[in-house]
Amino acid sequence: MNASISDPVELTVVIPVYNERARLPPTLDRVRAHLDGGPDRWELIVVDDGSTDGSARPVRAAARRDPRVRLLRTPANRGKGHAVRTGVLASRGRLVLVTDADLATPVEELARLRDGLAPGFAAAIGSRAGAHRHPLRLAPARLGRLLIRALAVRGITDTQCGFKLFDGGRARAAFAVARVDGWGFDVEILCLFARRGWPVAEIPVRWTHRPGSKIRPVDYAKVLGEVVLVRLRHGRRPA
Repeated sequence: MNASISDPVELTVVIPVYNERARLPPTLDRVRAHLDGGPDRWELIVVDDGSTDGSARPVRAAARRDPRVRLLRTPANRGKGHAVRTGVLASRGRLVLVTDADLATPVEELARLRDGLAPGFAAAIGSRAGAHRHPLRLAPARLGRLLIRALAVRGITDTQCGFKLFDGGRARAAFAVARVDGWGFDVEILCLFARRGWPVAEIPVRWTHRPGSKIRPVDYAKVLGEVVLVRLRHGRRPA
């Protein structure tokens, strides 16, 4: 509890948030309780991406009670990719978990991802294959997956699940050169891992749709535009 902010830890959890004040108190309590149930030294970084609803308040309150909780803020809404990048680059963990504030994938699924890293993979990412998806989101999601595989990331079924565990050093190296600020940041990071020959395991996880999603139908088009930029910036996917 009295460790310096510069000391390494075993696990960093990064949660990007934008106008999530109502969700945050139970989410912070659940994540902290789960982490306290394990043996690891950990830190929890919440990145407030320019929220206007006071999302920072419950995080500040948690940080006063527990110095392992850290709040980072951006003055304006820059996008989920920018928020995650900010958190990962500030992390100290040997492992870095990125998860969403709604806990659509329960934090308890972390054990599955850790098992997936055991054989030497550089990342283990959650997959929602088989999970019930809203019909209005299912068709664009399927089209998006086809284009992502064609243009940027081969061999991964679900690049967009918001539950990913990374080797910390490699995550910080990849995010340091990443540039996508929006929803398509996952594609860029997985593309960078592939180009460096860092293997990624895709692990089925429990996932439940949560109301209040920030992604709108128009955002699917933006993601595809970001995928094209990833292709142009980083070249063709490995054969």
